[in-house]
Amino acid sequence: MIEPPAQNLPTERTGPAAVLVRDVWMDFPVKQGSQAVPVLERINVEIQRGEFVCVVGPSGCGKTTLLNIIAGFLNASRGEVQVEGEPVHGPDPRRIVIFQEGSVFPWLTVSANVGFALSRKTAAERNQIVQHYIDMVGLTGFESAYLRQLSGGMRQRVEIARALAANPEVLYMDEPFGALDYFTRFKMRADLVRIWQQEKKTILFVTHDIDEAIQLADRVVVLSSRPSTIRLILSVSLPRPRDLNSRDYLDTRDRILHALGMSLQNGIPPDAGD
Repeated sequence: MIEPPAQNLPTERTGPAAVLVRDVWMDFPVKQGSQAVPVLERINVEIQRGEFVCVVGPSGCGKTTLLNIIAGFLNASRGEVQVEGEPVHGPDPRRIVIFQEGSVFPWLTVSANVGFALSRKTAAERNQIVQHYIDMVGLTGFESAYLRQLSGGMRQRVEIARALAANPEVLYMDEPFGALDYFTRFKMRADLVRIWQQEKKTILFVTHDIDEAIQLADRVVVLSSRPSTIRLILSVSLPRPRDLNSRDYLDTRDRILHALGMSLQNGIPPDAGD
């Protein structure tokens, strides 16, 4: 299903929305007294509970800005954001952001990082939850390791385990695999899909990589260049795990590239832009 770009309306779906973005605009002043630079215009998105939605777009189009508005780190110039029916007025521990650069504590072990937000649990409960998510992300045996002893992919697994252990309603992910090598990134995508299917969390995932978006998402939101509007919202109904060589997969990628004004035939790669 493709929504008409000119209307830029929320997707028609049944059931309560986990995230609702209504007519969001964002302007950034370059310097005091100067005219503000428009970044986002007329952004409307509706994300259902348990849905995996990816946002892609050209470099500098405002993908991270949109995520920060939804997460409550920035106030939109106009419009509103609701999460689970409540207006967003700031960050909320019920919604957790996983960043590319990582935010786990290097002076704590894997177990201590994963259990960081569980101080109100009893020791037995905390240990059970921590071990459950360490096992889930494939870090069994590394409970006592420090981050300096882990690879980049393993550190990102700690990030994911810590986020899930806090039992958030929504996970926001801002290019969390961007710094990883190709093979690690590919494995992390498969693992994330497996974890998402088990946990049934709502995920909003920002990426510069079109293939990553298609491999992960139920729907892909395609943003235009700045000032950014929604060019396309595309449902990805391909069965998981997704066959990267199937005709339907390649057609889906072509439709996103076309919405971005790109073409593989013109020598522009599918991961152009960040």
